[in-house]
Order: sequence, then structure tokens, then C-alpha cells
Amino acid sequence: MAGGSSTGLWLLCGVAAVLYYISASSEVCTNSLIPGPKGDQGEIGEVGDQGKLGKNGPPGPPGAPGEAGLKGEVGHIGKMGPNGDKGDKGDKGFDGPSGLKGKPGTTCDCGRYRKVVEQLDVSVGKLRNAVKFVKHVILGLTETEESYYLLVKEAKRFREALMNCKLRGGALAMPKTTNTNRLMADYVSQAGLNRVYIGVQAQNRDTNGTAGYLYADASPLQGFTGWSQEVELSPPTTNTSCVELHSTGTWGHVECEAAMFFICEFQKSRGRGGRVMSNMASS
Repeated sequence: MAGGSSTGLWLLCGVAAVLYYISASSEVCTNSLIPGPKGDQGEIGEVGDQGKLGKNGPPGPPGAPGEAGLKGEVGHIGKMGPNGDKGDKGDKGFDGPSGLKGKPGTTCDCGRYRKVVEQLDVSVGKLRNAVKFVKHVILGLTETEESYYLLVKEAKRFREALMNCKLRGGALAMPKTTNTNRLMADYVSQAGLNRVYIGVQAQNRDTNGTAGYLYADASPLQGFTGWSQEVELSPPTTNTSCVELHSTGTWGHVECEAAMFFICEFQKSRGRGGRVMSNMASS
């Protein structure tokens, strides 16, 4: 019994030794195929079918410029452009040839025409006296070299006086010089009045609170003003933005809604004397 056990033990050890030998050996048979050495190059095959069209490649560099083409036909006439600026004045041209000699004139009968001229001078003198009479006696005008002045004895508010003078063909009188202011003041005094409207009015106050003044023709007061010292030191209020002329020649503030007489001014110009007189007399 002891001998049989010993024999089995040796047999088991032998089997284990064989297995270990087999597992340690590098020449173990497997099912994997090991590739052989590289063979010789084969023959070239036949040309295959054409492949599918590939994607477009990037654009190539620009080519060299081509030759100029032939000249095209003349196009249609376009629209006319705007007029250009006026050019500079050209140089003076050469003098032309002298004209033909004229026919001799007829002898003048000066005695007859001289009498006509003398009669016209007499008529013009009479007409001037008549106009002067109309201006100073009937209409009561006064005048300077540039203007006529008419004292309108109709009490009106400032804006009504402005419109009345405009309808007569003139403007509310504007004393812009010392001489004109004195003339108008004497005109008022001779009429037995103390004050009248003139064409001066205060405008909106500026940022400093100072009121500026303008004449009726929208020109600013420059150089001459007729303010008295007391009035100049006291600025006008909202209700006293209009200006009156006193018979003493000084200016004062007055409410624009006050009704008083006023003076209209008419500029003298050639060819308008009769028309101005007609407007002043009929208004």
C-alpha cells in the first residue's frame, strides 16, 4: 500500500515536469500562419475604369493681360449737362473801322425854341411853388434831403400806427441822426403836441436780461439815441416796450397799447413824388 502511493507520486511529478517543459519551449504549434518572404514583382494590370469627377481645385494665378480689342461703335448722345460757371471777361477787342460821314444837319431855328424853354421854366417854377404849398400848408409836411415827414393826428396804438404808415406808402418815422431827431421834435412842438409814436421798439431780452432796441425797418440802434438820462438808467418793462418822442427831443418808454398821434416817414426818390403825395393825402 505504501509502495503504490509512492509510485503514483512519482508519476504525478513526471507529468508536471513534462508540462513545464512544453510550456517553456518556444516551438509550440499554433493555428496562426506565419508570412513567408516577399515575392517577385507581378505584371502590370489592365487600365481600370475612369473614376468619379473630383472637387474643384483652388483658382490658379491670374494670366497675362490679353491684347486690346477693336474700337467699338459711337454710342448714343447723352443728356445735356448743367450750365457751367460764367467765364472771365475777355480782353477788349480792336477798334473797328470808322463809319461813313453823316449828312449835314439842318439849320436850327433857335429863337422859337428859346421862347418855348422860357415858358417851360415859368411853368416849372409855378408847379414847384404849388407843390411846396401842398406839402407845407395843406398836408403840413416837413422834410429833409432824403425824406418827407407827416404828422398824423389820429390816435392809434403802436401796431396800428405801423400799419397806417405802411398803407400810406411809408414807415413809422425813425430818427437815426441828431438833426432828424431835432427836426421831428420841432415838428411835434409846432403842432402843439407833447409826444408821438416813433418807429423804435424793444425786442426780447437776451440771456443777461438786457432788452435790445430796433428801428421799424429791423435795423439796430447805432450811434445816435435820444434817451434821457433817467429813462436810460431804467430798463423798460414788458408793457412799456414801445418808444415815444417828446417835443423836447428826448425819447421815453410807453405802453404799446396806448393810443397817440404818430409821424410817418416817406423816402424821396425820383418819379415817386406825385405818388407819395397822393398816398399821404388820400389816407
